Amino acid sequence: SVLCSAILSSYLLGERLNLLGKLGCMLSLVGSTVMVIHAPEDEEVTTLDEMLSKLKEPGFLAYAAVLLAVCLFLIFYLAPRYGQSIILIYLTICSVIGAFSVSSVKGLGIAIKGFFAGRPVLQHPLTWILVVTLVASITTQINYLNKSLDIFNTSLVFPIYYVLFTTIVITTSIILFKEWVTMTVVDIIGTVCGFLTIILGVFLLHAFKDMDISLGNLPQVLQSGQQAPVTRDDKNILIEVDNSSIGPEDKPKVFVIYT
Repeated sequence: SVLCSAILSSYLLGERLNLLGKLGCMLSLVGSTVMVIHAPEDEEVTTLDEMLSKLKEPGFLAYAAVLLAVCLFLIFYLAPRYGQSIILIYLTICSVIGAFSVSSVKGLGIAIKGFFAGRPVLQHPLTWILVVTLVASITTQINYLNKSLDIFNTSLVFPIYYVLFTTIVITTSIILFKEWVTMTVVDIIGTVCGFLTIILGVFLLHAFKDMDISLGNLPQVLQSGQQAPVTRDDKNILIEVDNSSIGPEDKPKVFVIYT
């Protein structure tokens, strides 16, 4: 996701991806690989009744209530005020809602297996609750992800969204399925190091996105000791022009001469 979106946005959308951005993509890919190698195995949940018992645990209910409150605060207060200028607003909404979509997909997967096994899953109320939750969460995610893509650089949106979404998913798995209980110390350290590698890659991709650094001009940049030339995407330039205002002293002056 991170690697493909950054490369495709560079070639298809004309968004610039410098040398540090490419290194950031590779670090994100390496960190993802390390996380997958050391990731905990899913706890076996085979029926909707078992899924319902996990969803009804006090720890997960409190966690879901906090996520819902944070999401509503972001949607109704922060998004109208700062969503156009801060990239994290819309992406945090998508990531927080992702916790509900992931849990719904897990439950619906169990329901589909039960349906083909001949179990009465259609009569179970949890099935329809999960369907409604999944549709609402995916619709919200698509809405705010598209808003973010309309404003910000595509090669920045997907890596940041990946980090935030992965954080929420890992936390949800810890609380809902308790997957980390049986993990060894080596796997815990490997998972944390992989995630930190992803964050480092995203930082390289975001912090130096406006610097014109490539393999061709890298020796000149290092020898001169000066900052690399700064480049701007057309999208950012249009936003800056749209938000700019002309002060009274910059307005043209008109002189009228009476004779």
